[in-house]
Amino acid sequence: MVLRIDVLATLTAYFSIAPALALDSRAYAGLLRLDPQMRLEQICDLEAMERIGRENSRFRPDRAKSDVISHPQHLGDILKAPGAAFRSNNNWYSLSFICKASPDHMKVLSFEYNIGSLIPESKLSDYDLWR
Repeated sequence: MVLRIDVLATLTAYFSIAPALALDSRAYAGLLRLDPQMRLEQICDLEAMERIGRENSRFRPDRAKSDVISHPQHLGDILKAPGAAFRSNNNWYSLSFICKASPDHMKVLSFEYNIGSLIPESKLSDYDLWR
């Protein structure tokens, strides 16, 4: 659990500073230490932040989680996350996405997403979210 948090913190910090750049060696090594399913979730969560921030000027995501409202489905190299969420400007928004990764789960090959509604502050604790 500590490793997952450390890796996630490193990757989140990295992508919030340089979202358009390729993974540096430290972030890459961190991903390799994760089990394949967790690696798939992390690389897809990072892609969600990068794509939403790049394609939607009103959002500046600093967190994304594939397992907020419901658990994601792992289908080989594909992650279906109908109950995901992301945080932007201290607000959480519902999100659904389908992410296809390379067989080693180190690169996203395709990513489709839909941004949902603002998650009310009264629901944040229900989903283990924070401000």
